[in-house]
Amino acid sequence: MSQGEKRMLIDGELVLADSGRTFENVNPATEEVIGEVADASAAEMERAIVAARRAFEETSWATDHAFRARCLGQLQEALEGEREEIREELIAEVGCPRMITAGPQFESPLEDGLKWPAKFIEQYPWVTELPDGPGLGGDGTHVRQVWKEPVGVVGAITPWNFPFEVNLNKIGQALATGNTVVLKPAPDTPFTATRLGRLVAERTDIPAGVFNVVTSSDHLVGEQLTLSPLVDLISFTGSTAVGRRIMEKGAATMKRLFLELGGKSATIVLDDADLPTAVMAGMGACYHAGQGCAIQTRMLLPRSRYDEGLAIIEQMFANVPYGDPQRPDVMMGPLISAKQRDRVEELIATGVREGARLVLGGKRPEHLPKGYYVEPTLFADVDNSMAIAQQEIFGPVLVVIPFDDDEDAVRIANDSEYGLGGGVWSGSLERGRAIAKRIRAGQVTVNGGNTYGPDMPFGGYKSSGIGRQNGSYGFDQYLETKAVAWPRP
Repeated sequence: MSQGEKRMLIDGELVLADSGRTFENVNPATEEVIGEVADASAAEMERAIVAARRAFEETSWATDHAFRARCLGQLQEALEGEREEIREELIAEVGCPRMITAGPQFESPLEDGLKWPAKFIEQYPWVTELPDGPGLGGDGTHVRQVWKEPVGVVGAITPWNFPFEVNLNKIGQALATGNTVVLKPAPDTPFTATRLGRLVAERTDIPAGVFNVVTSSDHLVGEQLTLSPLVDLISFTGSTAVGRRIMEKGAATMKRLFLELGGKSATIVLDDADLPTAVMAGMGACYHAGQGCAIQTRMLLPRSRYDEGLAIIEQMFANVPYGDPQRPDVMMGPLISAKQRDRVEELIATGVREGARLVLGGKRPEHLPKGYYVEPTLFADVDNSMAIAQQEIFGPVLVVIPFDDDEDAVRIANDSEYGLGGGVWSGSLERGRAIAKRIRAGQVTVNGGNTYGPDMPFGGYKSSGIGRQNGSYGFDQYLETKAVAWPRP
């Protein structure tokens, strides 16, 4: 049965592609088509960009703080009114289990993705007073201020793994700070974005052109956002390879960038940790089939407790509830596509060839003939130089690596091109925090602490990206800084 909004939002109008072309949206758990969506070309993207530019320059959106807050409140109310429809749509197009829609996949961003930035509009220091200073040449006293102003047109390019969460966190902060937006969602999960477009058009007073949604099966249509001189900032969440391309292509027009990219995060379990509790963190590799950039997919165990810890993890992995994402007891559903499944299977095979020990999993489950499933997979005796320890697999694969002492653990954790997340478990909070300070990553949990929240910065070191999303740090991401001074009367 077909479902989902197939129309795009361009310059305030819900439209199909000029050509009439559509592409299919496939349920990864059943491999069935759940609907179609407009397949835009370069022409529709250009119209959206021009509309966003015009709306930024000709409407009061960039300067009317109260109006922005009111419009975001309208969109929030509209989303809450379709809460259960959105949940079912996410389960269908993303393949995310019903269980995990209670967290960052859906409920958390629904609660805070728009409400927090809308409220923060009133609290943000749009104007900062500096102490009076002398004018050039010492001619009298001058008033000095720092003003914060929107960057302009934001091109938001979003992924398929957490589409509702990423879409809302991008547009919530970009719109709250007075920018206009062109949203290009991943072709695997377009309905979350097109629903946002419909609700903006039908249920809010957001002016035409302030928010646009362009869907396309052609990734080069999204690249127009990077190339266009009318777009001021690219906000991208996705792979490091694509992030590098965006940096390269955006250099010609000096694009401002927010890039939230890949990860290969490590959990360090110290020798004084409560082992059964600590190694439970390894189950995160199966959460949403491992399709999360900050999931801790390397587990570092001390040699003195390696066999003990590995035995506990193996038992846990053998009992992971996975399968039909509609089942309320399932924590792991399918991978997003056949292409992604093939990539995960190839990396698993590479791990075996390189000499890692495949403890369990690694195959397609025989009891699930339909859907893009891979069994929960556990590798032991992994050397950190192996491909499965260095590359982001984005599948339900945990690699277990032994270490000698604290110095060795830190060295291994940091021996990665990525620096998105990490975790430390210790019986001593002081020792755990000392290790956390040495991990080169954007967020580090100590003994299971939660770093996720609307006021917490999210982003990474090294090849995991540039900039931070959420909180005041996220507002800064979408603003320019202007120094202003004048003679005091």
